[in-house]
Amino acid sequence: MAVNPADSAIYGALFGSDAMRALFSDERRLQAMLDVEAALARVEARLGIIPKSAAAAIAKAAKAENLSLPVIAKGTALIGVPAAAVARALGTAAGGDAPRYVHWGATSQDIVDTALVLQLREALDLIEDDLKAVGDALAAQARAHRRTVMAGRTYLQQALPITFGYKCAVWLVPLAAHRRRLAELRRRLLVVQFGGAVGTLASLGAQGRAVTEGLARELGLAAPSAPWHANRETMAETAAVLGLVCGSLAKFATDTILLSQTEVAEAAEPQAEGRGGSSTLPQKRNPVASAYIVACTRGVHALVPLMFQALVGDHERSTGAWQSEPLALPQIFVLTSGALMHARDVAKGLRVDAAAMKRNLGAARGLIMAEAVMMALAETAGRDEAHRLVERASHAALVRGRSLAEALAADSEIAAHLDAKVIARLTDPARYLGEATAVVNRVLAVWRASATAK
Repeated sequence: MAVNPADSAIYGALFGSDAMRALFSDERRLQAMLDVEAALARVEARLGIIPKSAAAAIAKAAKAENLSLPVIAKGTALIGVPAAAVARALGTAAGGDAPRYVHWGATSQDIVDTALVLQLREALDLIEDDLKAVGDALAAQARAHRRTVMAGRTYLQQALPITFGYKCAVWLVPLAAHRRRLAELRRRLLVVQFGGAVGTLASLGAQGRAVTEGLARELGLAAPSAPWHANRETMAETAAVLGLVCGSLAKFATDTILLSQTEVAEAAEPQAEGRGGSSTLPQKRNPVASAYIVACTRGVHALVPLMFQALVGDHERSTGAWQSEPLALPQIFVLTSGALMHARDVAKGLRVDAAAMKRNLGAARGLIMAEAVMMALAETAGRDEAHRLVERASHAALVRGRSLAEALAADSEIAAHLDAKVIARLTDPARYLGEATAVVNRVLAVWRASATAK
């Protein structure tokens, strides 16, 4: 029975990718711990700490199918962490004198933390691949629509004209920053944890550091300057970075939801038979993917504080702080994968209606161009006076149902400064785009450059 919807056979496909859920399954978690135990045995055998025959037997037996998950679960419930039960079961599976040498010099948290790091390394690969797919799709949209004029909106009201390519560039640019953050995070996160009971490795005598460095090399991780079992900042940082990724995806999703409203209809999620349908309204095409991006993001943002609370541990092994991480971090990764999965599909298949964008630009009868007129008028009338005159003309246009161009031409004070030809040019949205195209070009270059971050 799946209590968490992300693991549900019914809801799971909405809240996370199959690959990410599989990565944090009990079987994969168990195998990661076994991989650490096997690597530790090999390193210690090379250093002459344990017999080579025992290490070989341990490495051969270190397969999840050789152990019983129910037995591991029972041991975990008794001890509070799975590593001790894993070590005992691994020793039994290895046979001979191997049980004497499994887990030599380690403590449970060494195995659990290092196994988690191995899982997170794979999880970051999945996140980065999906982030690239989303970014590449938004980059393609930005290129295709760099000259597709639409209304820019502030406070949900039309403000100034922009292009849809510019809007896509604004969605894209934080994803480039997230790529760099993830690359930087790897250097701090992918570090072995090996410290023994309190971090001093006293049980290994003078060979403690040699085992730590050997274990790091064996697993393709870095060796820390000090054990980090009581310092959880990289785990909290990981959660925070994924929270930022999800926030950017939710911004994209929210804009897509607003653009797909019936009265706006400027963009929509990709269509497929039955997608976004309603059980009672046959005409509906709800933006369900965008809705679940937002839902996944809210789940991640609710869990990030739990990771920050785990920073406050007591002494050399915390009572409750570290233990709360498994409640949050796997879910954060799964939910982030869900948000990325939906965002990838929406970005790739986004349906853009340039005609609707043009129609909506005209709905306000040119009032969106009031700033352009004011700035031109200010050159001869001064800014304050220009603001007063254009505000008066805008009010007249609204009250009398005229276009802004008609109201401007009918105002004798404005007409003294601007003739009909100039007014026509000033009220053309395509002529007042500022740096929209330049922003698109710069962001596309930033996105290309971010590919080398990893």
